[in-house]
Amino acid sequence: MTDILSRPPVRQATLVRSDAAHTFDTFVRTIGVWWPVEPFSRGGDRVRDVTFERRTGGRVYETWDDGTEHDWGEVLAWDPPERFTMTWLVTPAPTEVELTFRALGPALTRVAVEHRGWEALSDEQVRASGALGGDYTGGAFTEGWARILGRLTQAAERAA
Repeated sequence: MTDILSRPPVRQATLVRSDAAHTFDTFVRTIGVWWPVEPFSRGGDRVRDVTFERRTGGRVYETWDDGTEHDWGEVLAWDPPERFTMTWLVTPAPTEVELTFRALGPALTRVAVEHRGWEALSDEQVRASGALGGDYTGGAFTEGWARILGRLTQAAERAA
């Protein structure tokens, strides 16, 4: 049995050779281009686009090849180009994701993610939560966010 009090947030970060505004913009405007929908989506190879509605209350969702939309979450806080927070509905119970974009220089940005709210999941949901075949307790989300941030880094640096 997992102790819900010992479910700390998943934290991951990367450095991007790009300014903060461009890096933030790459994340939210072109997420459908660089996000690794295999395996980090609901629909996998059926996903044709990912949309990030850039405002508090906006939706983040994937659109499948048949036109159906599947929500990833709702934007809770919107503070471009420094940060955004959103609910995360891709886990078995809603969690929360915050991304921060901190300028370290004119062309260097630290992007950090904090994925929190694991106490909302039951022990069974925690064990079944990972897209990589693992789960929260086994580090699947730490590895998953590292992969996602790696793809963001490539996209932002390529377009810089």
